[in-house]
Amino acid sequence: MAKRDYYEVLGVPKDASADDIKRAYKKLAIKYHPDKNPGDKEAESKFKEAAEAYDVLSDSQKKAQYDRFGHEGLNSGGFGGGFSSGGFSFEDIFSHFGDIFADIGGFGGFSGSHQSSRSRGPAPGEDLQIGIALTLKEIADGTVKKVRIKRQKACPDCNGKGGTGTKTCTTCSGNGKVRRRMQSIFGEMVNVAACPDCGGSGETISNKCKTCAGQKRVKTEDTIEVKIPIGVTGGNYIKLRGEGNASTQGGPPGSLIVHIEEKNDDFFVRDGQNLFCKVAVPVYRLALGGEQRVPTLYGEVKVKISAGFQPGTQLRVRGQGLPGYNSDYKGDLFVEIEAHIPENLSSREKKLYEELSELGSDRDERRESGLLDKIKDFFS
Repeated sequence: MAKRDYYEVLGVPKDASADDIKRAYKKLAIKYHPDKNPGDKEAESKFKEAAEAYDVLSDSQKKAQYDRFGHEGLNSGGFGGGFSSGGFSFEDIFSHFGDIFADIGGFGGFSGSHQSSRSRGPAPGEDLQIGIALTLKEIADGTVKKVRIKRQKACPDCNGKGGTGTKTCTTCSGNGKVRRRMQSIFGEMVNVAACPDCGGSGETISNKCKTCAGQKRVKTEDTIEVKIPIGVTGGNYIKLRGEGNASTQGGPPGSLIVHIEEKNDDFFVRDGQNLFCKVAVPVYRLALGGEQRVPTLYGEVKVKISAGFQPGTQLRVRGQGLPGYNSDYKGDLFVEIEAHIPENLSSREKKLYEELSELGSDRDERRESGLLDKIKDFFS
């Protein structure tokens, strides 16, 4: 089935402001939220569809790509952490758009703690976040980064159990669950969750582990490898499941959220998948024509300079820009030509330039006179 237009999904015009887009999404998120529509597959589908639309239209770069090329443009050049490419979960939505759900009483925040009757099993460990700054070369080729992270891991001495021996939990009276009442926009809601003290087991530890003091986990600093795919952009994120904090309730470890940042380049300027640069060409080559060497992210190329080439003109080198995520398509390199004026001339060079000046003096005089006459006519 073909995807619906994202503007149609959110019910906003193409010239809608960022605030209008956000308000429209919040309205749909409330209407189709899984807590309000338990077991409703159609509501679940619309909830995810709205999240996918908002993921694109709330990002200026993705929005520009979508406005120009539609869904195919996102497939060829986008990387949205799983939203615009499909296959995302409720937890991904709550994690990615935590600031929106934090404004709606009774819904989970950024930690992805979607607490409702749909929750099953012990809670996972907390997610962690780090940023990785990449060069344009690393973005073009993909790379593997080693990063050091501080996290909580299961205590090695008690295997994450916190100690030995058990006793009835006094918080939940051995039931393993606690009930909490809260007010939301839908009225009073009752949330039944695993007891925070016993993790839902109904029992607490009698003899606490000396290493972790009964906390079940210890602080560690580890080095892990992060594989960066080709064609990412600043603002993208990569989710590494199981690389976050260990759970204290017997659940799986949390995730490590790696946010992608871009380093400024001294030579290239990025605009989407296209790159821009300036290259200084000797004046004799601009006058006579020839070939000019131009550096790219993938090596050196030669461009043709025609005789009489004027500084400020831009050349387009196709396929020398950045690749898109999960795509063979590459953007282009745009080269602005500047004139290189030589310094510290030798006596021979100086003499040749003087001869050239004499040869062209009549022509330059006519050109300057014509320009002055045009200015005089303009003000007369």
